[in-house]
Amino acid sequence: MATPVLYHIEVSHYNEKVRWALDYKGIQHVRKAPMPILHTVWAFAMTRGATFPVLKMNGETIGDSTRIIEALERRHPEPPLYPADPGERARALELEEFFDEELAPHIRRAIFAEVTRDREAFAWAAAPTGGRAVHSGIKAGAALAGPILRVRFGINSGTAAQGWAKTTAAMDRLESELGGGDYLVGDRFTVADLTAAALFHPIVRPAEAQYEVPEPLPAALVERRNELASRPGFQWVQEMYRRHRGASAEVPA
Repeated sequence: MATPVLYHIEVSHYNEKVRWALDYKGIQHVRKAPMPILHTVWAFAMTRGATFPVLKMNGETIGDSTRIIEALERRHPEPPLYPADPGERARALELEEFFDEELAPHIRRAIFAEVTRDREAFAWAAAPTGGRAVHSGIKAGAALAGPILRVRFGINSGTAAQGWAKTTAAMDRLESELGGGDYLVGDRFTVADLTAAALFHPIVRPAEAQYEVPEPLPAALVERRNELASRPGFQWVQEMYRRHRGASAEVPA
């Protein structure tokens, strides 16, 4: 049986969601990160969609993080990410959808509003493991690529502000759902916890995350991070990474 191949964007939080699921289940897989900007071409060729992650597994090509985790649960049920109890499972999937829709695109827009105006941060975000030569090339093209990305993701001062408001609202919801407990659903780690923690990771920057934009970050991002750092939800994300992120299951191509 062929080793699964994950096509991913290294710093993307949707992609981190799938990497975490693969690693949590101990599913050995190869990772491929196409060149920045060109990843949309790769994604369209494979799925007729424009986004990553894309997982090739057992002859099937699957796009969308939620669909990928659903497939992983069917084929590799242990350790489970879906609760066995039907009511808890429905609640976990509802929370997964909430953070996918009400947090992920908004925190991305808010962070990109700053990163795309900082050539150094932009270059490292595009290829955090690409090395100095790749970094220099991307940095040289940042003045052109930054505006393209801002148009693609609908970034302007108004949507950036809305992005931070939605991020704060999602953390409010996270803390409310936790109610002081350890996990969002029941008494164990589920897809709801994985999704919330993975999608907050770009602003929390937990030590266990494999791909991060190196410091120094744009000053506005540092300020936003500092505003959230004392919140229970921020600290919960750090704790989920400490407890459950574990070792990478990536293997050489």
